[in-house]
Amino acid sequence: MRTDLRHTLRLARVDLKLLGRNHAALFNVVLLPLVFGVMITQLGHADQVFVLTGVPGILLAFVVFANLVNAFVVRREERVLKRLRGWQPSAAAIFGGAGLAAFVIYAVQLALFGVGIHRAGGGLPANVPLIVVASLLGVAVFTALAAAFSGPHRNAELAQITVTPVILVLTFATPIVYPLEALPEPLRLLAALLPATPVVEIVRTAYTGRDYIGVSGGELSMVDQWVAALPSFGVLLAWLVVGGLLARWLFRWDPRHG
Repeated sequence: MRTDLRHTLRLARVDLKLLGRNHAALFNVVLLPLVFGVMITQLGHADQVFVLTGVPGILLAFVVFANLVNAFVVRREERVLKRLRGWQPSAAAIFGGAGLAAFVIYAVQLALFGVGIHRAGGGLPANVPLIVVASLLGVAVFTALAAAFSGPHRNAELAQITVTPVILVLTFATPIVYPLEALPEPLRLLAALLPATPVVEIVRTAYTGRDYIGVSGGELSMVDQWVAALPSFGVLLAWLVVGGLLARWLFRWDPRHG
């Protein structure tokens, strides 16, 4: 267990160092989500705090899902994953290192948007531990989904094309700009089950101290926020199981070409 943790930390550090050297990836993973998030706030919604607290859905789509799909495909085709498997790290350490590196970037960007929320009049977050737990679980879910999604793709170029519709669905069906109640009933039910939706709802509730998981919008104590978040945590845990099973079925360690 201790060895796996050490390998996870080492691989996460390597991932962050490699990202810093890759200007294209740095733009796609760090700058593009920030630009996209700022653009979303200009869509005309009156409540800027509401929109800014929905940005975690965008970050999960770009920073975790799209980034890791591309990383897993490239490393598989360059036989990096195969060499790692032949070395000491376990599969859990390899996925954990990739997920931890993505979480560090996600957390830094979330902090930057937290500054924006504060400047927009949102004050300070009401429940930081709840934000952290929801974010960690969300990153774990999207790491597993990225691992599964990378399996069928033969190269990074194809992966970049096919992740685009997923990003669009996550961005515009997740309640980032408008609440779920604004959607027609069938779409509302589907949107509520998307893996980014529970993260957005929990983070929004934890930051503002108001119930954005239910429909009341009333003030909640810290304990009540955790209680209100339980159904959303249930959705995230279900997605974690689904993502893990899909990754076990679809993920490939060996190159697909040749």
